[in-house]
Amino acid sequence: QVQLVESGGGLVQAGGSLRLSCAASGRTFSSYAMAWFRQAPGKEREFVAGLSRSGGSSYYADFVKGRFTISRDNAKNTVYLQMNSLKPEDTAVYYCAASTYYSGSYSVSDYGFWGQGTQVTVSS
Repeated sequence: QVQLVESGGGLVQAGGSLRLSCAASGRTFSSYAMAWFRQAPGKEREFVAGLSRSGGSSYYADFVKGRFTISRDNAKNTVYLQMNSLKPEDTAVYYCAASTYYSGSYSVSDYGFWGQGTQVTVSS
């Protein structure tokens, strides 16, 4: 079992940056593949970025490639999402997710553990 707590969301102007953090409980953080998803009002939850257990392989949705970077610090049990060049369409609740089995999966159903989410609002 792992518990996830996101932080770092907020209000930012278009073109600005934010860094989200996701702190995980437990001593087996390095055994989980991690990911960030987001959900805008009235839309389905969608994959944003994923990272393998070691951090050696990363995966991105096309709409964030070149703007967002996912990383992890297994010593601190934390995964990050650095978001640059933010756009109003990036406005959503961002969720951290962990998977015991799948690395780089884009599917919500492949992740068994979720945080409560953090709101990101980008103004134009």
